[in-house]
Amino acid sequence: MLAEAAARDWDVTAVVRDPSRHAGLGRVSLVAGDVTSPDAVASLSEGHDAAVHAAATLAVPAAEFFPAAASSLLTGLAAARVPRLVAVGLASQLPDVTGVPLIDTPGYPSEHRDFMLGHGAGLSVFRRASTPVDWLVVAPAGDFDHGGAPTGGYRFVPGAASALITYADLAVAVADEIARPRHHRLLVGVAAG
Repeated sequence: MLAEAAARDWDVTAVVRDPSRHAGLGRVSLVAGDVTSPDAVASLSEGHDAAVHAAATLAVPAAEFFPAAASSLLTGLAAARVPRLVAVGLASQLPDVTGVPLIDTPGYPSEHRDFMLGHGAGLSVFRRASTPVDWLVVAPAGDFDHGGAPTGGYRFVPGAASALITYADLAVAVADEIARPRHHRLLVGVAAG
């Protein structure tokens, strides 16, 4: 995402747990912050046009972390009058072509089910919120093409175990959604173009 933002000549503030672990990111301003603190979100996001949420941790149970982060972001961004939020989600929360979330389809991998359910709990916070923040969750529709070259494009699709996208193409999709005038508060899946 940072490379895509730099290519668009955007000024970026990257909020991380430990800035010393992320040296050498060019024009990016690095700051320490906690996505689960509404006050920290408000303070660090003031004056920005949009926010991207891609934080995760294994140090806190997913069922606690993702709802806390979603609530904190909506509260803090609203207080700072940041109008737009694009969150990176998981394919497991996307509906398949029949409308059933992938996590509930027969044979869907379950080794990280608690993490997937935590993401779903965060998505529920977004969906239930009454907020001035225009939010969107963008998720890879299946999995990442871990060594694949960027295709230069993407498409919106239902969830599918066979759909792939590169990290670079997902970054383009996220950046494009930041630049759109309205997100219409929804969950979308993206796959290679």
